[in-house]
Amino acid sequence: MEAIGEPNRRRVVEVLVAGERSAGEIAAGFDISRPAVSQHLRVLVEAGVLRVRNQGRQRFYSVDSAALDEVGDWLEAQRGRWNTALDALERAMDEGES
Repeated sequence: MEAIGEPNRRRVVEVLVAGERSAGEIAAGFDISRPAVSQHLRVLVEAGVLRVRNQGRQRFYSVDSAALDEVGDWLEAQRGRWNTALDALERAMDEGES
């Protein structure tokens, strides 16, 4: 999932795993401008990683757990492919030493 490929976006997700936060609370934890944080939030919402809830003038963000499950499934599939490839490489190296 490309949306969480950017380090600041991953940090946003890490912050929100602990629970819902307002945009201001999220931005306060970053050394980048509030507009930059807002842009990252928008990308994550559009990608379906975050949900947004409006309450008056404030916007509250939370993680969409289904999206994280999708990322976890993808990572697990990649891990399986890498393990298979590394096992094959190890066997080939062992055969080359014989």
